[in-house]
Amino acid sequence: MDFVKELSTQFSLQEWQVQKVIELIDEGNTIPFIARYRKEAHGSLDDQTLREIAERLEYLRSLEKRRTEVAELITAAGSMTEELSAALNAAATLSEIDDIYRPFRPKRKTRASVAKEKGLDPLAQAIFAQEPDSPYPIDLAEQYVNPELGVETPEDALAGALDIIAEMISDDAGIRKRLRVVAMAQGELVSKAAKPDEDSVYAQYYDFRQPAAKLPGHRILAIDRGEREEFLKVSLELDRTKGLNILLSTCVKGDSPCAEAVRQAAEDAYDRLIFPSIEREIRNTLTEQADEAAIKVFSVNLRQLLMQPPVKGRVTMGLDPGYRTGCKVAVVDQTGRVLDTGVIYPTHSQAKVAEAKETVKRLIQKYGVEVIAIGNGTASKETEIFTADVIHELNTGVSYMVVSEAGASVYSASKLAAQEFPDYDVTLRSAVSIARRLQDPLAELVKIDPKAIGVGQYQHDMPKKRMDEALGGVVEDCVNTVGVDLNTASPSLLEKVAGITPTISKNIVAYREENGAFSSRAELKKVPKLGPKTFEQCAGFLRVSESKNILDNTAVHPESYDAAKALLQLCGYDIKNMKREGFSDLRDKVNAIGEEQAAAQLGVGVPTLHDIVNELLRPGRDPRDELPKPMLRTDVMSMEDLKPGMELTGTVRNVIDFGAFVDIGVHQDGLVHISQICDRYIKHPSEVLKVGDIVTVRVLSVDVKKQRISLTMRTDKAAQIVQ
Repeated sequence: MDFVKELSTQFSLQEWQVQKVIELIDEGNTIPFIARYRKEAHGSLDDQTLREIAERLEYLRSLEKRRTEVAELITAAGSMTEELSAALNAAATLSEIDDIYRPFRPKRKTRASVAKEKGLDPLAQAIFAQEPDSPYPIDLAEQYVNPELGVETPEDALAGALDIIAEMISDDAGIRKRLRVVAMAQGELVSKAAKPDEDSVYAQYYDFRQPAAKLPGHRILAIDRGEREEFLKVSLELDRTKGLNILLSTCVKGDSPCAEAVRQAAEDAYDRLIFPSIEREIRNTLTEQADEAAIKVFSVNLRQLLMQPPVKGRVTMGLDPGYRTGCKVAVVDQTGRVLDTGVIYPTHSQAKVAEAKETVKRLIQKYGVEVIAIGNGTASKETEIFTADVIHELNTGVSYMVVSEAGASVYSASKLAAQEFPDYDVTLRSAVSIARRLQDPLAELVKIDPKAIGVGQYQHDMPKKRMDEALGGVVEDCVNTVGVDLNTASPSLLEKVAGITPTISKNIVAYREENGAFSSRAELKKVPKLGPKTFEQCAGFLRVSESKNILDNTAVHPESYDAAKALLQLCGYDIKNMKREGFSDLRDKVNAIGEEQAAAQLGVGVPTLHDIVNELLRPGRDPRDELPKPMLRTDVMSMEDLKPGMELTGTVRNVIDFGAFVDIGVHQDGLVHISQICDRYIKHPSEVLKVGDIVTVRVLSVDVKKQRISLTMRTDKAAQIVQ
């Protein structure tokens, strides 16, 4: 297979782009490095496209490997023909290759294999040939009666021959391919109640059917889970006549005395062998497609969550709510260093509430707390009301935000948390994590298994390996897009930097602790096991704000330092005063020279020139600062306060196939159904919304008993308010 041609067609790219991407991947370069520092080589493809190309390349190589293996196995069996070779070369999927190999694959004991052991294969071939002048099958079968082999009568011989024919038909790759296409296009997925008298969350699927081709992914995943939990019985149904006609039209010749016997064998093959197998394949395909769609949604949500703007430079209090065990409190400084911890009881007696207020006020005043992060778990609502009361009583400008605490308990009990906070109780670690999530979501959330962050659908049902690969790629892309401070980053954050392994990340921290802060990027080369290739991959993504060289605090790669200095000289700047001198008019000077001419003089491409200019204009910039700031609150509402038609501002917390959940400050997120997101038709909510968006919504309906809030973002008359 020509991988370059195949991938360029699939991704609508020039062949030279794909060729270069494959070369860069095979040379051991990481996706973030290729995306950022080899733009000229591949035409400035983004990291997501590069990752998709890499995944598809891996699949195609696996496909080619399997094609070669099957060809060798068939050849070794002495069964290779020109027709088989052509079919193998034309196969575009692993299932097609497996269909071709099916007749030659060693089989466990089957009815057909038993019949072959009794010497009935020649009879089967004679019947299947369906010669016009052939004797009737029962007459042919008489000569194969052999009591010693267990063939007592002609009827026994005929039955065995039909078993062989049924397996031959079942193994026909062309038939399976045609039936697979028809079943996928015209089949219906049907689910019934396994326990009709038992109510469950799967009740809507107790008598359900829908064309398989039109089933949305979230329904497939719900039905799969209901089947696993034994609430549902699920099957794929296809009009038997349509399916059977595919076999009959291929195998049965109507002008032979043997045609009726072949028809019987074909019906047996369809009912016993082919359709059950095709049903399993299609069920698996539907699940795989739903998994991929869910993983894609999860990846998009995770990317937006990780890229949430940090609340920088503020002393923060983290509150991890609880009833019986109390609310855990942690105060951290502007850099996330723990200043104080404690436990309060804002949901207990009046005396305890008063004591809790005094404790929180004292901590706010002692450490100059400016913002409070409240976990959204158990007792969150009560803690939010308590916090709003404290803020009003203090009247010092403190604000709060409810943050997702998904995964906080997982992190708190982890080995990583124990290493980071050996002197703190598990519950207090959680409060620290909640405070830091507000200060820098990316730096804190990378410590947690992405599946535990809770911004997807059915994430725990996904295939673990595929999920880990996809989400790991998102985390890696986000970390490298933002950049990492070499002198403050934790090992868990450092190991997400391109090229850095867990071992090297620990070596970096150990070197930092032993020798003090890094004074330059070049000092990285002294870290044990950090060789030239690793330095090449990681250096551009690490920042050293303490360095005398301003370029060490930018995304300019060390390999381009000479070009950056030459650019400044070309534009008339004094490079000796790079740290102090501003370059606010740098872009104007480059435009005056001409981008292509300037790039040619520097020996770099125009994309690299763009990046150098952007970095010199804003050294140490954080791309997250350009996004809408998190919404901080000073007051709280309850569900009972909500009325249909009320307009509110909220934050998108999760985007899923059928809509989006929006935090409007009442503890329970409201659902904006996909039909209520905008005035035009959209295929998926992610076309319009992303996690972290600040949106204006109107209340459609409120069900306090079921804790459900229905919202709309539409402006037309189609959004009807439920009175």
